[in-house]
Order: sequence, then C-alpha cells, then structure tokens
Amino acid sequence: MNYLIKGPQSPVQISVHLPASKSISNRILIMNALGDDPQEIQNLADSDDVKAMTSVLCSNDRHFDIGAAGTTMRFLTAFLSKILGEWALTGSERMKNRPIRLLIEALNRLGAHIEYMEKEGYPPLKITGSVLQGGEISLSGGVSSQYISALLMIAPTMEKGLTLHLEGEIISRPYIQLTIQLMKAFGVEVRWEGQTLYVAPQEYKPVPFTVESDWSGASYWYTIALFSSNPEIELLGLFENSLQGDAAGAGLFEQLGISTTFTGRGALLRKHGTKCRKLEYNFINEPDLAQTFVVACVFSGTPFCFTGLQTLKIKETDRIEALKAELRKLGYVINDIGNSILEWNGEQCPPESEPVIRTYEDHRMAMAFAPIALVRPEGIEIADPRVVSKSYPGFWKDLEKAGFAIREQ
Repeated sequence: MNYLIKGPQSPVQISVHLPASKSISNRILIMNALGDDPQEIQNLADSDDVKAMTSVLCSNDRHFDIGAAGTTMRFLTAFLSKILGEWALTGSERMKNRPIRLLIEALNRLGAHIEYMEKEGYPPLKITGSVLQGGEISLSGGVSSQYISALLMIAPTMEKGLTLHLEGEIISRPYIQLTIQLMKAFGVEVRWEGQTLYVAPQEYKPVPFTVESDWSGASYWYTIALFSSNPEIELLGLFENSLQGDAAGAGLFEQLGISTTFTGRGALLRKHGTKCRKLEYNFINEPDLAQTFVVACVFSGTPFCFTGLQTLKIKETDRIEALKAELRKLGYVINDIGNSILEWNGEQCPPESEPVIRTYEDHRMAMAFAPIALVRPEGIEIADPRVVSKSYPGFWKDLEKAGFAIREQ
C-alpha cells in the first residue's frame, strides 16, 4: 500500500499532540522494572518499540519476538541477562541483520551467559539469566549509545557495580546523558569523569513519572513550518529544558528561518524570514535528525555539509544510501564521504516522472519525506506508510488535521 500526500493550499495552523518520547519511555520502563516497588508511568509512548518492551515486561513467556524494535532489543538483552531463567529474544529479518556482538561481548565479560541462536554476532539470542558480577570493562565510544545505556541501566544491580571506560570519540553523547539523568530521577548516581563512567551497586527507587513529548517527532513539524507560508504550529508537551538531545533541532531550524517560542503548553513555531546560505553541522549527538535536515535543506534550496553520520548505516536501514537513492528520484544528487558525511552543493539530475519514495522499513524515511507534499503541486507518494507506527502511530491523522490530503494508492 502507498499513500499519495498533497499539502494544503492555506497556511498550516494547528496544535499538535505529539507522541511521547520512546527514548524516555523505554528507559523508564527498564528502570521501573529493576526497582522493588514499580510506580505508575504517565504518557508512555504509543509506539511499536514501547509496545514491544511493555509486552515483554508484562509477559510470563520465555520466548520473545520484538519485531523491528532496535532500542527494545538492546535494552532487553541486558535486562534479561540478569533475570534468572532461560530466555530467547528474536525480531524481524532486518533485526536479525543488525549487529549486536559488542554488547554481547561486554555483557558476557561482566558475567552474563548469552549465545547466538543463528548467525554469529546477530539476533536471535539465547540468554541464561544470572546474577552479574560486574567489574571493569572498556568499550568503544563510537558504538551505538544504546549499548552504553543498556549496560548503565543494569549496572547498579551488579555485585561489583560497573566501571566503563569509553575509548575514542563518544557518539550520541546526549542519549547517554539522558540515561544518566533518568537513573538519577530513580535514585541511582552515575559518575562520568573524562572517558570513564562509574556506577556503584545501588537500588532503584521508582517514582511516579510523566514522559515528555518526542523532540524527534517534533522535527517533521518544523519541516512543515519551513515549507508552509505563514505557519503557526503549536507542538504540545515539549519542554524548553528538555533531557532529549534532539531538542537541539530547534536551534538548527532557527538557522533555516523557523523560530521557537515556548508557551505553558509546549513550543510555538513561526517563520522569522531569515535563513543561512549553507547549513553545516556535526550530527554525532543527534543522528536521528539527519534525514529531517537533509530533506529540509534540499527542498528549501539550502546547501549543506553534515558530518558525524557514521551510525546511520546500522539504523533501521542504511539511511545514507536510502537518502541518496530517494532524493535522486526527485532530481537531487547528494554525496557521501567515508560513510559519515553527507553534502549537497545544489547539484540536480533529471527526476523520475512518477517517483515513489521507498521507506525501507524505516519510520523516519516516511516522516522526513512527507512534508515535501507542500512544495510539490503533484504531491508525494510514499510506500509502506504504516512504518510510522514504530514511533509516531498518529502521524498521518495529524497531517490530515493540518489540512493535508492523503489517499491510498
């Protein structure tokens, strides 16, 4: 199934109830489960990743299929390694091709017992839960921050705690900080000195918690504001002093001409009329915003050079190649350098006459390209649009409320 999306002729003026942050939701679910007295969590994200996490934590089964939920796979692998019993953890075909070896090796060095059930270095996994000894290990700072967060969250339950040395450049630092701040909210202290994280044996003390709206989901509405004339878009549930790294997107969109005013209810987006001639940015800390800004820049005619994108190749899809392929269909040539840089200098090519944007089982491909409907009179056709359920199930309904016309093809 495809969707043909056409933008409204009038300015986009709407208040949007954004989904809750799945990054916060899944971390809080793990910490809550690790405490002796779990508390109520308000405003959990209604996304595939969080539904998968909740179903496992509330289940009496021992075999779990978490589909394409990457965060859930990493966090549960660590969590189940300390829960007594034998567990099997699998996922979609794409998940079976997403590497997890470095996390498994780290956990096994800390006393876990995890084996590969099929291909070496990849899910599915056989996990024999036990008391983890813990201790001191080293891990590349260039691995997925989800590996580091997974280890940190179970570290207080280890007999010796955890001393984690991060080697080389640390990527996605705000996601690690997010984990540390949430652990602090649940009574656990983490020391981060230089390249080393220290977690002593401690107990989680769960508290009632309300999850903030998702700044990654907000980014698509910023693009809509950019492509709309005289927009006024209120994004409910966003905090000015957010724990989420992707809140940095507001400052970046300021350079493209979109202002953010925080109200008592959230963030109000308007145009201020001035944009930079070229956008240069290192996305090492906010890789999930890369697709949004590539599309936003290309279709606003803003050349760019984006660095720090090395993790994009191991996300839901190879996002670097996916962006190159789909933008070429629309007549734009972007170039990559060393699997970590994307740039565009204005180069164009003949577009396809009836392009259909593939989504590659990647929710962010669908949502990043959807706002193009505002700048293409013929609209934009997107394949497999249901992939948005991974993080923003109500995305298409929210677009319709904003005046977009969506038709099944």
